[in-house]
Amino acid sequence: MSTGFFDGIDTIRYEGPQSTSELAYRHYDPDEMVMGKRMEDHLRFAVAWWHSFAWEGGDPFGGQTFVRPWHPQDDMGRAKMKADVAFEMFGILGQPFYCWHDADIRPEMGNYADNLAGLEEITDYMGEKQEATGTRLLWGTANLFSHRRFMSGAATNPDPEVFAFAAATVKGCIDATHKLGGQNYVLWGGREGYETLLNTDLGREADNMARFLSMVVDYKHKIGFEGTILVEPKPQEPSKHQYDYDVATCIGFLRKYGLQDDIKLNIEQGHAILAGHSFEHELALAATEGMLGSIDMNRNDYQSGWDTDQFPNNVPEVALAYYQVLKMGGFTTGGTNFDAKLRRQSLDPVDLVAAHVGGMDICARGLKAAAAMLEDGGLEQALAERYAGWDTPGAQAMLQSDLGAIQRRVLEEGINPEPRSGRQERLENWVNRFV
Repeated sequence: MSTGFFDGIDTIRYEGPQSTSELAYRHYDPDEMVMGKRMEDHLRFAVAWWHSFAWEGGDPFGGQTFVRPWHPQDDMGRAKMKADVAFEMFGILGQPFYCWHDADIRPEMGNYADNLAGLEEITDYMGEKQEATGTRLLWGTANLFSHRRFMSGAATNPDPEVFAFAAATVKGCIDATHKLGGQNYVLWGGREGYETLLNTDLGREADNMARFLSMVVDYKHKIGFEGTILVEPKPQEPSKHQYDYDVATCIGFLRKYGLQDDIKLNIEQGHAILAGHSFEHELALAATEGMLGSIDMNRNDYQSGWDTDQFPNNVPEVALAYYQVLKMGGFTTGGTNFDAKLRRQSLDPVDLVAAHVGGMDICARGLKAAAAMLEDGGLEQALAERYAGWDTPGAQAMLQSDLGAIQRRVLEEGINPEPRSGRQERLENWVNRFV
């Protein structure tokens, strides 16, 4: 049943590259086969509830610009109205998944018991809508950063009562995610970090955060939740320095505390850029270590120093990202969540639909280019040729040797190697054939 919010907007259809319609898929055909799998099953698109429906258009210098029928978001009636609109948009777009924080889907009631009751009520309501529409939950998470109680962190807070409140909140959110059939549970430590070392005990905070994550893993197994637990790297913002700085930092942390077999990573393009990396780099590192779980697809404004969460529009960047995903065998429980928001001047409901249509098309183009590159095999062949020397018996024996034996061999054989070209420009030209 229509809510009226998207009046005049029909279900989005695939019309092909020649379509002139603003609201049509030119490249995203969910049933198109790519490397033996449906495109929808490769990409596993999800809408972010917070940016699409809970965000009001504010920024650090100005307040609300969006005026929606469910504003203010302060009672269960409006929370259910917001859910009605959300599921209507999922249907318009043909989105198979969605994601939420607890604070996106229920109002803040000021105490834990009422927040939990609101979460249980709204997830029951959303469960009915999932049954009616077939849209599924990719992942849920707890907002442990917006409310003032979390200003000094959640798992890393110096006050154990805040730790307790956060732990109880996460339990409720895991229960809700499990109830809705969620395929992952995400923990993003927005304020798990510090503003100044003058009031921060780094060792204690790291130990407490690790214990918190261990409790999450233990509870997952206790209730039989079969989804993946994910943590999400980000270097700063809102904290000056966050402990989950980037993929390498997260992997080191998880291994230090013995959590590497139970937790994987949800990697966001915008966060990678803030950390001084490319999205491709972060995905490749996580995949190499067997810890790539899911992705948040967006982009940052390269002229800004903050997380702008814009919809993707760069096919070459997206293609190189999906190249890494396909190389590792594709998603299992993970997917492509549009952790992206409208610009605060984009006020109309059609802007929200069009933004997702464009993002989905960009991802479809990137996926097809990535698949074509992988099937062509040119890049993999170039890598194999560059490292071929390491496959020889002599090179393998050297790795089992010692410095003295290696020195004797260099002297005896007069080894004096000449540098070999890395062929970067030629490989970049090769990639450009596909994107």
